[in-house]
Amino acid sequence: MRTPDLVIGVAGGSGSGKTTVADEIVRRVGPGRIVSVHQDRYYRDLSNLDPDRRTRHNFDHPNAIEEELLVKHLGLLISGRSAPLPIYDFANHIRTNEVEVAEPRPVVLLEGILILAVAAVRELIDVKLFVDTDPDIRFIRRLGRDLAERGRSVQSVIDQWSETVRPMHLEFVEPSKRYADLIIPEGGFNTVALDLVISRIEKVLEGSK
Repeated sequence: MRTPDLVIGVAGGSGSGKTTVADEIVRRVGPGRIVSVHQDRYYRDLSNLDPDRRTRHNFDHPNAIEEELLVKHLGLLISGRSAPLPIYDFANHIRTNEVEVAEPRPVVLLEGILILAVAAVRELIDVKLFVDTDPDIRFIRRLGRDLAERGRSVQSVIDQWSETVRPMHLEFVEPSKRYADLIIPEGGFNTVALDLVISRIEKVLEGSK
């Protein structure tokens, strides 16, 4: 199996539009040429905590991510081997016993709020993107997502945003912007920035043939 030609990282605050950017990159490059890995799969298993403590856990601090496992799995994909990506249950804040096997592709795409804030992960990324979106827009998107997809109440989302999401963004996520090769305002709606990214990917892939 061939090793990847390019590792791309898409970072940015919660609700910034990272997933929209990542999905558009996959669509335009072609899913047969790219494998996606999401940082959220690597939240630490909290099954040892009671449900109340789980909901109050700080998921926006770098320590919430099992960095060693993420680096290990990225290393497998980069070396041209498959990786057993974990599946996380966001409603109950536990890691399930199931995995999703990811096969190596010419491009590896890593997405997550903290991927540029963690040095061991950042060093594996060739092209670092940061999606920059206003805080009010990010909160509205976060609220809608957590209500629809993660079984949360409005008050719990507000509390978490105030207590951990916003302060951790200011302490870790926003400063990691300085490591980005390209900052993308407006996320997936910034066609000029996306055109530049796709052009870079296609150039690398063409040169590797």
